[in-house]
Amino acid sequence: MSRDEKNEPGAADPELWFDPPHTERSALPATRVRILEVRQGQARFRQDEVATEEPMEIRLLVRNAAGWKRHSISITMRTPGQDFELAAGFLLTEGVITDRQAIERITYCVDPDERQRQNIVNVYLSAEVSFDLTKLTRHVYTSSSCGICGKASLELVRAVCPRRPVGEALFTPEYFLALPAAQRQAQRLFSRTGGLHATALFDAQGRLKLLREDVGRHNAMDKLIGALLLQDGLPASNTTVLVSGRASFELVQKALMAGIPTLAAVGAPSSLAIELAREFGMTLVGFLRDDRFNVYAGGERVRSPHPPSPARDHREG
Repeated sequence: MSRDEKNEPGAADPELWFDPPHTERSALPATRVRILEVRQGQARFRQDEVATEEPMEIRLLVRNAAGWKRHSISITMRTPGQDFELAAGFLLTEGVITDRQAIERITYCVDPDERQRQNIVNVYLSAEVSFDLTKLTRHVYTSSSCGICGKASLELVRAVCPRRPVGEALFTPEYFLALPAAQRQAQRLFSRTGGLHATALFDAQGRLKLLREDVGRHNAMDKLIGALLLQDGLPASNTTVLVSGRASFELVQKALMAGIPTLAAVGAPSSLAIELAREFGMTLVGFLRDDRFNVYAGGERVRSPHPPSPARDHREG
């Protein structure tokens, strides 16, 4: 048993308590590599920056009579940085915890016998929170690209999703059309590497509230939601979240768990994402690019100066 499981850390040890300025490692989200560039028939060697991708294990520690019982919950490939937000957001959006009070503290692994200590995040549950390992029916390996794969049905989401999100605002087309540019301008890492997904949260007036980037689109969403959770910013009522890729079933689920009523994506939604959004009253927008977008669910929140044209059988996005 490791040191962090046997002993009760004291308040005098700041590295064992949730305190991002002191406990988060210095993030290295970009890595410099030497490449051969071929341009217009000419080849040259130069330095380039690429998005860093490293594994991170999320461990859940539950108090028992002997001290702390450790459970390995997930291993995900992620861009280093905001690791505590990623862990907290993952636990919330997967239904392991329901609020900020469930977390007693978050720390990197402090066991001197463990390798890659800053790639292991320990989340200590509060004493009054119950944890049933048998409820975690999915495998714990998560890839950065596809999240936890193999979710079989909507029934599982219905069991963990909270009440319908609150979204009282009505949006003009101009509101949505302005979001991608605002997101791109805030993507500092993407501008350096060209290899990161982004998730951005906007208020009802279109003001950017928060943005997170990661090699995995699910990780970017978990980091954003984890930041809101740790800042007591949930539920995120009357907000819109914009994702840089497609709108998957899992991204819709995660947004619902955070109480976000509107999700927009620059890419296409899946059929199951649409079904889930419609069931929970979420507004789901896809193909948000250039001067157009499609509304797949929750169209009552979108105001148009002109009445919609009659329905057509359109095979394009």
